[in-house]
Amino acid sequence: MSAAATALPVFARGLCDDAAVFPPGRAPLPEAVDRHRGHCSAAYRDLVGPLVLAAPALDELRPLVRPDDDLALAVTAPAGPGQLAGAVEAAATLPVRMVAAEVAVPGDVTEFFAELDRLEVPDVTVHVEVPRDERRTAVLAGLAERGLRAKFRTGGVSAELHPGEDELAAAVVAAVRADLPFKATAGLHHAIRNTDPETGFQQHGFLNLLLATDAALQGSDETAVAGLLARRDAAAIAAAVRGLGADRAETVRRSFVSFGTCSITEPLAELVDLDLIPAALAGGQGVNA
Repeated sequence: MSAAATALPVFARGLCDDAAVFPPGRAPLPEAVDRHRGHCSAAYRDLVGPLVLAAPALDELRPLVRPDDDLALAVTAPAGPGQLAGAVEAAATLPVRMVAAEVAVPGDVTEFFAELDRLEVPDVTVHVEVPRDERRTAVLAGLAERGLRAKFRTGGVSAELHPGEDELAAAVVAAVRADLPFKATAGLHHAIRNTDPETGFQQHGFLNLLLATDAALQGSDETAVAGLLARRDAAAIAAAVRGLGADRAETVRRSFVSFGTCSITEPLAELVDLDLIPAALAGGQGVNA
């Protein structure tokens, strides 16, 4: 089989950040680190982004890394910029590369950006989690001004943590109009919009979000973007993703840069089932790894 026949399409490259330790997966850190090494050496490795860890976990990571490790990390700082500063220092003492940070806005927006501006985080891509309240506009403006990236929460462990189609569409359109790259976190457990049979949660699909971002880039309004987020016809969505082509997919991915997932192989398996990536890339991997 040729390399072209097993190449990962542009839309999927680096799409899945490895958030195995976060809910609902909650993998123990030693297991998550071992699995991440496996993902990074597998045939589907180009699908995989950094291992996502909360800042306090860096101390626990120390005995788990090897001298020859070169783990790429995205570190979350839910307590704000002060926690990020400590994480940068801790990561510098480990055989890891801290390539990204994800910082929450715990309080006042002006104070948050003043504290963030005082930090020095060279070679670290900073995402700021955009609050789902009246602070959103100010946070997005502050990010665009500084050339930082947004992080949108798309779900969680309770129903109220899942934004509706209209809310997420407004966020996507605002980010695109501000030329603001973003990642998504939580809730994107499947490729297509769905209702979780166990919880009843209305879950967004990561392919829906991909197409919604493309629509926003093409100038669609929030109503049209929300309509794409709501679609559940898997075959039509897969055909639309396939129809993006390499150049347009690359443009979309410059805006929607990745999403965090507690399983790498579940989205991999769904993309294979939708005939969007070659089955050979999945090898013999089980969907629960």
